[in-house]
Amino acid sequence: MKHLKWYLFVLLLIVADQLTKLLVYGYIKPHETFEVTSFLSITHVHNYGAAFSFLANEDGWQQYFLVSISAIASLALIIWMSKTSSTQLAKLCALSLILSGAVGNLIDRFALGFVIDFIDLHYQDLYWPVFNIADIVITLGVILLIMVDIKQNKKVKQ
Repeated sequence: MKHLKWYLFVLLLIVADQLTKLLVYGYIKPHETFEVTSFLSITHVHNYGAAFSFLANEDGWQQYFLVSISAIASLALIIWMSKTSSTQLAKLCALSLILSGAVGNLIDRFALGFVIDFIDLHYQDLYWPVFNIADIVITLGVILLIMVDIKQNKKVKQ
């Protein structure tokens, strides 16, 4: 199977994401907060919307919409990965990160109807929206993919 090690990497990240969410779900009540440091807390939040709780206050249709979008995006990422050359390591890494985060949040949406978020960064009265491991790997993957694209565009222009 082409890119087997990358799909195993995806699986490892999905397991890490789901394990952390399972621990939060099992041991911390919704909206309960544990301060880890002066800028980091673990706060159990149910996100019924997308990034930054976009669409969270809708009547429930967003669950089906977001599951569909996540499933389509995941399939597109798998196809993109399969068509990517084995020599493009940074691109494969970026796509793997994005795929693992998309599937991690897809599992939550499909099984629970919401995504479990728990990483709560703050400074004094400034709070970043609560997020999870899947959100981190998606963000890192997108940044890496942009960097790869910029690098490729520079090579083309030379």
